[in-house]
Amino acid sequence: MRQWIALSLLCMSALLLPLSASAACESPIKFGALTWESGQFTSGVLKYIAEEGYDCTVEEVPGAGPALETALSQNDIQIIGEQWIGRSPIMENAIEQNKVAVIGDTLKGGATQGWYVPKYVLEENPGLRRYQDLPKYADLFKDPEDPSKSRFMNCPSGWTCEIFNTRLLKNTGLDSIFNNAHPGTGAALDAEIASAFEQHKPLLFYYWQPTGLMAKYDFAALEFPDHKDACWQDLLLADGTSDCVSGFPVSPLGIAVSTPFIESNPELAEVFKKIQFTPDELNGAILEMSESKRSGDEQALVFLRDNPDVWRGWLSEEAATNLATKLGVSLDGTTSIDDTASTMDQSVLSSSFPSWSLETPLNNALSSVVQNYGDVFRTISTVTLTYLLLPIERLLTIIPPWLIIALVAVLAWFGVRKIWFALACGAGLFLIGAFGLWGALIDTLALLIVSVLVTVVTGIPIGIAMSGSKLLRKIVTPVLDVMQTMPSFVYLIPVLMLFGIGKVPALFATVIYALPPLIRLTTLGVTQVNHEMVEAGRSFGSTHLQLLIWIKLPQALPSIMAGINQAVMMSLAMVVLASMIGAPGLGEDVLQSIQTLNIGQGLQAGTAIVIVAIIIDRITQAFGQGKRARQKTIKAGRRPIG
Repeated sequence: MRQWIALSLLCMSALLLPLSASAACESPIKFGALTWESGQFTSGVLKYIAEEGYDCTVEEVPGAGPALETALSQNDIQIIGEQWIGRSPIMENAIEQNKVAVIGDTLKGGATQGWYVPKYVLEENPGLRRYQDLPKYADLFKDPEDPSKSRFMNCPSGWTCEIFNTRLLKNTGLDSIFNNAHPGTGAALDAEIASAFEQHKPLLFYYWQPTGLMAKYDFAALEFPDHKDACWQDLLLADGTSDCVSGFPVSPLGIAVSTPFIESNPELAEVFKKIQFTPDELNGAILEMSESKRSGDEQALVFLRDNPDVWRGWLSEEAATNLATKLGVSLDGTTSIDDTASTMDQSVLSSSFPSWSLETPLNNALSSVVQNYGDVFRTISTVTLTYLLLPIERLLTIIPPWLIIALVAVLAWFGVRKIWFALACGAGLFLIGAFGLWGALIDTLALLIVSVLVTVVTGIPIGIAMSGSKLLRKIVTPVLDVMQTMPSFVYLIPVLMLFGIGKVPALFATVIYALPPLIRLTTLGVTQVNHEMVEAGRSFGSTHLQLLIWIKLPQALPSIMAGINQAVMMSLAMVVLASMIGAPGLGEDVLQSIQTLNIGQGLQAGTAIVIVAIIIDRITQAFGQGKRARQKTIKAGRRPIG
């Protein structure tokens, strides 16, 4: 009996040994979760090869670019699926310290970049071919926020391309003609470009490939001098001193891996060195991924199934066979539907839920509105900028900072009647100026003031109307529920497509976010007015308007002021999100600090936002008290200390 048991164990170990020997990885491999399409697709291909071809365990770690690069240098993650070589100081330092290596050449011929305009702009303006021609055609690209100058659409703040584009704008002398606009995020940049193409409008912008957007629209690059590496290295420095002008380099794309990964997984590292896509393959995959609404992993699976002849040469014979088996294809390109790789798709198809989606109809509807009524919305944007935002911003800029600080301190004293609080408000604003954030504060205050004005003018009448109509309350309340619970990010892209990048879409997104509490509290305050007081007013012959003005609104004032307080605070909470669609201010500094991992900058800007929030909250609360409560506050402020 013992002999049979021993023989069985020996046979089992002999069967298991090849399985364990085929695994190329001793520990799980952590991939950085990239946010752009080509990176997601390439990472998906790498993960499938590692997991299905070489029996590795893979994980994905989310994070911003600089954060992932720092994590890679510390071996907290092992792979970043797509790295633009020579574009990141963090990566360059890590490579010099032998903590990281960039292997392979994933895009044949490298990635290109440059300053672009829509192709129809060049066709309609034959003299525009080089960057030197831009001054003659600057009127095509007028900045709606500053009509005296034109606008160049740069990268989001914190990206490496933002630095060299800013330097190029200065070194070419175009900074005196063009404002340097920052969209905040890559999605906002894409939305602004798509909006311009949909409306057949001119736009000057920086872009790169491989991307799906470049495959979708016809971009035309402006001519620059030949690339000069020494000049380019200086352009990459924000504090560079050279006034040279260089064309854009063709950037090789590679796979960034940690040095410990190479040492522990040499076979897989050699495979990654062989992986390469042609521009047509990569651009086509990105476009198909976008149009089919697939994730990077899903598109990678489609590519691997459809192109076994491409990836077969990257892998060892055993790994290629394993991957082909998992994918349900043979290495000669034929597909077997009954194989195990089809289980994912079959599980989706056999789902018990019907396939309903509003995504495509809503996208088509938005595109149709932009195409047919884009000029109307841009006119609204121009009027809002010209008659609301810019005048208030100019007024705040003209007023000396010391006078603004003094006025806020006096207002704080009138509201709270405490000297220490007034002095603290003045000291807080002085600290913001000392941080070098006074200009950003003015931008934030201008947007905040206009947002609150629009919110109050819109919200209070709606709240009053709802208080007098049960039918209106039944109709509007569900709308307010949606406005209040819908994630605020959802508002950003539609208003960006309709109104263009900058302050106006931020204004409308902020108003939508801040309206519900003001409407609800106004309705609540008016409906809770003492019924006996209303009847007394009616008995003296008061009309509905007189009742509203002399009885209902004064009695509802504390509730209305509480609503205004909430609207102000929610508007201020939107400043960081507004910066994602190009609105300047304190939020822009916070966003830039996140993208560059600049902790000091983030803390300074965050502290400034906290100071402004506390000042506004305390002052609006004080003025929103009822008459008796306010008298108590004033009397308390007059009591002698001690």
